[in-house]
Amino acid sequence: MKIIKILMAFLFFGIFSCSELNEEIRDTINEETALAEVEVSALLTAVYEAHRTPYQDQSRFWAAQQHTTDETLGPTRGPDWDDNGIWRVLHQHTWDSDHSFLSNTFNELLEIVFNASVIIETFGDKATAQQIAEARFIRAFAMFSVLDGWGQVPFRDDLDDFSKDPQVLSGNEAIDFIINETNTAMTNLPERSAVQAYVANKDAARVLLIKAYLNKGTFADRSNPSFPSEDMDQVITLSQQLVGSGNYSVSDNVFDNFAPNNDAISTELIYTNENRGGESSGNVRSRWFCTLHYNQNPSGWNGFTTIADFYDRFDANDERLGLSYDGVTDISGIKVGMLEGQQFDEKGTALKDRSGAPLAFTKEVSAVENGSNLEVTGVRVIKYPIDYDGGDNADNDYVFYRYSDVLLMKAEAHLRKGDEATALDLVNQIRSKRGFTQDLTALTLEDLLDERGFELYWEGHRRTDLIRFGKFLDAYSGKESSGSERLLFPIPSGALASNPNFVQNPGY
Repeated sequence: MKIIKILMAFLFFGIFSCSELNEEIRDTINEETALAEVEVSALLTAVYEAHRTPYQDQSRFWAAQQHTTDETLGPTRGPDWDDNGIWRVLHQHTWDSDHSFLSNTFNELLEIVFNASVIIETFGDKATAQQIAEARFIRAFAMFSVLDGWGQVPFRDDLDDFSKDPQVLSGNEAIDFIINETNTAMTNLPERSAVQAYVANKDAARVLLIKAYLNKGTFADRSNPSFPSEDMDQVITLSQQLVGSGNYSVSDNVFDNFAPNNDAISTELIYTNENRGGESSGNVRSRWFCTLHYNQNPSGWNGFTTIADFYDRFDANDERLGLSYDGVTDISGIKVGMLEGQQFDEKGTALKDRSGAPLAFTKEVSAVENGSNLEVTGVRVIKYPIDYDGGDNADNDYVFYRYSDVLLMKAEAHLRKGDEATALDLVNQIRSKRGFTQDLTALTLEDLLDERGFELYWEGHRRTDLIRFGKFLDAYSGKESSGSERLLFPIPSGALASNPNFVQNPGY
């Protein structure tokens, strides 16, 4: 049976890439020769790069985390961006079990889980302890995303018998498995200081554990989240290990964390997905192409915006609203942050839309735009400074975990335990770097949710946060209040048909 696993590894990891070698391997492959052909490092690289589609593409996990919230809207603009309503239904919480983005995301995340398992189970004898630990962390990381979105995670603990259906983990069983896997991996993971942030490391494992404990009571009952003191203590202890390491600080400019050279200039990066400028990358460029107008540089796709409900929460002094940025504004006139009002090129010339009207982005935006101003509605968002040198392969490493998020999660745990003073100090540490000269003097949970939005917008955290804070089902611009079934995505029909251990989530 082991030879079947090896052949499946060749298939999933794309080992069959050279036609002459293909014929030779297919004619002569057996267990011994197959194992000899495989380099574990190449398999591990393939698993890392497999993160690119489900996480970096605008139509996958990011869409599930953003378009379902008050942070992001993908309006239909006349004939543009209709796509049979696939974007609108996410924002309006009217998706169904056949939503292709959600189904594709589910399947691609589970491919990561399976391929990491192949490294652990099939090639463990060839792998180093660190390689096994990296694969184990990656598996737990992807499983957390599946649990977050769908509430059920299939897991095959025996790769010797594919006639058996994978077991399906949910609730406390699933989160406990992820916690145990992450703790096991941490033993042999490298220190963050010894590797680039795009390599699984001990601090990345600590952040995954922080998120697991912070959301544990929510995943158990999303309609009535709980925050046991012992879970919050774990969040605080793990967070303090990163704070006390001295390896991180809040970046002076938040946008440095997302710049084309973020791997060199950020003081916050804990875990990322590597992109190699001009050579090989995921679709990180979609973070600016999806929102920029056709007449800006680069010529964008004139799609996604934030909405006024979210934008209006910001203080006018908050630098995260928008700044000039070297290597971007001097080339194109585009600022980073949120683009509202008249837009200009690098020479200060006012830009126009395709009808010749001023290219002045408005706060007002609807899910369906048909008016003469349909090209300019909605505040545009540039969280990742544009890479003008990388072409289609932008150099900005994609950010999963960073230090400011850790501080805010630590603050949340303190606040939920009744320690407002410590939480307030942590929040003010971040605010002091974001243009504020006066500290907050009080902090509620609602305030903290806002602070997470101000710091982490457009980074793919909002849905998880809104559910944990009990706000995900609320009404906001373009969306009525929704039913509790929307707290989970539907299990795709293909998964239900292939594995009877799945049970469709309520309401679908």
